[in-house]
Amino acid sequence: MTFNAIKQAIYGLYLTNSFGFRLRNIKDPIEIKRLRLGYSKAQLDTLKITVKIENSEKLPTQGKFLVVINHNSIIDPPIVEVALENTEIFGPWISKKELYNSFFFGLFVRNAGSILLDREKSQMSGFFSDIKEAVKRGESIFIFPEGTRNKTDKPLTAFKEGSRIIALKNRLPILPLYIKSDANKALKNALEDAKLEQEVTLVVGDIIDYKDKTNLEIAYRAMFSLER
Repeated sequence: MTFNAIKQAIYGLYLTNSFGFRLRNIKDPIEIKRLRLGYSKAQLDTLKITVKIENSEKLPTQGKFLVVINHNSIIDPPIVEVALENTEIFGPWISKKELYNSFFFGLFVRNAGSILLDREKSQMSGFFSDIKEAVKRGESIFIFPEGTRNKTDKPLTAFKEGSRIIALKNRLPILPLYIKSDANKALKNALEDAKLEQEVTLVVGDIIDYKDKTNLEIAYRAMFSLER
């Protein structure tokens, strides 16, 4: 591990926990969005990574959506937060149990607006109830439909079925976002070279009606021309 990687890890831990601590008693969704954005910008700025939005004209400025994003890096959430900076789109991320208990991310994830997905539970009623309450508050839901980070050499792995169920149960139109750049490679490059400036591209897709019966993974692949 390089000296820069160690320095970035220490600073990343400080950022994550300091913002997590600041968020712990915040209830105002606008203030939560502001702090989440502040964390995301600080994290990407220190890595010298900027976000470019492709098809920005397709990005709605307000409304409730199920926001679906491909996932191959731990910096994907900050990339999405920065991309949505000039919109009123906001809401909880669906987060795995492992993140809730993470030494690095736990405090931030628990306080920054997230809904716990515990696949070990036999009953998912609490999970869907939390989502319903968030939608009632006028919030969107953010999810990585692949379920976990894509560590393969393919652009996308198989989607879990839960995303479509969430959209249908809550009548949420689906907003597809695709991080076209290899964000994980960009992160590794940043950790190796402190002076390197990089740009990652996020592509905005067409909104999918929640009643559309097309398989979500098939629709997503077709929208962004992704091969199996």
